[in-house]
Amino acid sequence: MTETTKRTGSCLCGSVRITAFNASNKVGACHCGMCRKWGGGPIMEIDCGTDVSFEGEENITVFNSSNWAERGFCKICGSHLFYRLKDTKQYMIPAGLFDDQEHLVFETQGFIDKKPSYYSFSNKTKDLTEAEIFEMYSAQ
Repeated sequence: MTETTKRTGSCLCGSVRITAFNASNKVGACHCGMCRKWGGGPIMEIDCGTDVSFEGEENITVFNSSNWAERGFCKICGSHLFYRLKDTKQYMIPAGLFDDQEHLVFETQGFIDKKPSYYSFSNKTKDLTEAEIFEMYSAQ
């Protein structure tokens, strides 16, 4: 069962503050090419649902990265702030932005079939392929 909790955090420079009111305690890694291109490696994210607020919104730039999602970043320091699904407005927020990271559990790796061979996590996780991810989100 996934626990949810209110989590707060910020970008590197503090110009953007985040409050996620129903953040999961489960961390997922995404190995898709876009996430790796965006951050230089897999994104380690938390599903924060749709109830998310930002202070310093004037410092957020949103990039339309695909037909189904967009990515937000701080225009001052460049911190990656979120990956947001367009249809549902569901936020995936990098785990490292949150002030309190206790009780987080690394549970899932997405696009595992796209992961390059030069790294591998030792954690036991549920591994989903690209096809499984697309099937999961198109069924919603």
